[in-house]
Amino acid sequence: MFTFTNQFISNDNNVEFLKANMMGPNAMRVAEELASYLNINEDMRILDLGCGCGLSTLLLTKKYGASVFAADLWICPTENYERFQSIGIDDKTVPISVDATKGLPFANEYFDLLFTVDAYHYFGDKTEMLPSLIPYVKKGGYIAVAVPGLKNEFGKNVPLEMQPFWNDEMERTLRSLDWWKDLWSKAKGIEIVDSREMACCKQAWDEWLTSPNPYAINDIDMMKAENGKYYNLVQLIAKVI
Repeated sequence: MFTFTNQFISNDNNVEFLKANMMGPNAMRVAEELASYLNINEDMRILDLGCGCGLSTLLLTKKYGASVFAADLWICPTENYERFQSIGIDDKTVPISVDATKGLPFANEYFDLLFTVDAYHYFGDKTEMLPSLIPYVKKGGYIAVAVPGLKNEFGKNVPLEMQPFWNDEMERTLRSLDWWKDLWSKAKGIEIVDSREMACCKQAWDEWLTSPNPYAINDIDMMKAENGKYYNLVQLIAKVI
């Protein structure tokens, strides 16, 4: 399943590139697993929403040859453009700054696929978000999301070992697969075609913890305390109808 990611990190220079550009559980590995449930090809136009430093964008362009709009709120498009130039994908990518909560600067039905890894949970937890994105995807196209989540909702019963790390943002954004399915089931104009816990969860998290990113360093103790008991990665794919 992870042919591209494993081959990419077999090169020491690529490992350093990956470590320097991760912003959470290894987005390249997560993107490759999510993409394996889709029929992506070089004729597709994809919106990589919340692309971060472009690891998912790299996967979509290099493995599948797709044309990708790499959209993010936090990362400067110029930084991503220079990064894309350095890895030879600037001819297949359009880096752009967007705030998904304020609408997107694209025509209706412009994309074959809206793809988002390790980002949607920050802005997509409200009922109105998914319906606001659906119009940008062609009929018969797909919306595919992968986010960190929980095996079961904590509610007010946060496990004792997780309490030192738990905060208001985590309470809002880390949700179970059933919670996300229930939220998406309220949206009209889509059919949920796949929902599951992702197989790459432990490996993607372990790779993140090797990054020099200060957030990764801070997560080491949290993940040691979690010890595989509570966290997962949640995948949802919906067809636009």
